[in-house]
Amino acid sequence: MPSPHPVMAMVNNFRNVSLLLMRIILAGIFINAGYAKIMMWSTPMEGMSSAMVLLMKFLAIAEPIGGLALLIGLWTRSAALCLAIIMAGANYFVYSMGAPLFTGLQGIGLDYTLLLFASCLMVAAFGPGRWSVDATVRGKACDSGMGQ
Repeated sequence: MPSPHPVMAMVNNFRNVSLLLMRIILAGIFINAGYAKIMMWSTPMEGMSSAMVLLMKFLAIAEPIGGLALLIGLWTRSAALCLAIIMAGANYFVYSMGAPLFTGLQGIGLDYTLLLFASCLMVAAFGPGRWSVDATVRGKACDSGMGQ
């Protein structure tokens, strides 16, 4: 097999670095978010319904597990899709509270949760890249269909 054109090699390397950075950043956000929710187990926020407490407990487990899976690149597409579903719920929750589209003087907006939702969809669509457990197990760069 002929070696790829130098420009294509550079594009593929950029893609793999970008996917790794995206996974690391998302992992940090979701691990931190789950940890913050674990802190609410012993003392839930005042006025929080029992259903919301159960949801927070579920998210306190699901978000760090999904974040760790993204971090090491294990079951990456599935983890990213599950986290995107969680963020779709977060978007609905923030929207139902009357939040504007963008954060501003009037308070927080949907921009942060939408960005996390879209980022998770991107990782689900393009895969983990070369530097992941998924790629090691498969013995290739978990090609996103964009060519190697």
